[in-house]
Amino acid sequence: MGPIKFTLIKRLPKNKRFNYTPRHYKGKEDTDELKYPTKFDAYADNLNKNDFGGHWHESRIKSRNRDNSEFNKTILILVMVFIFVFLFIIDFDLSIFFS
Repeated sequence: MGPIKFTLIKRLPKNKRFNYTPRHYKGKEDTDELKYPTKFDAYADNLNKNDFGGHWHESRIKSRNRDNSEFNKTILILVMVFIFVFLFIIDFDLSIFFS
């Protein structure tokens, strides 16, 4: 028996985006409807040719990576410099840390 999971706010599932295309508009590529359980699912996954927002969102999701997620050294150096400048301005005595 595992631990009891308790959440105060239950996360709702994200709504699927319905991608409407008029009946005779040829903006979507032909899709094999037999691969999907319903006809609506087949056309919901495809985007219109002129749906630039959808194409941009998909390419943004594809290009995400976590390879460069380490802490930036430049930011660390700048924070240290600002701290020392602040300590200099308030005339902080660093000799209390040394005997």
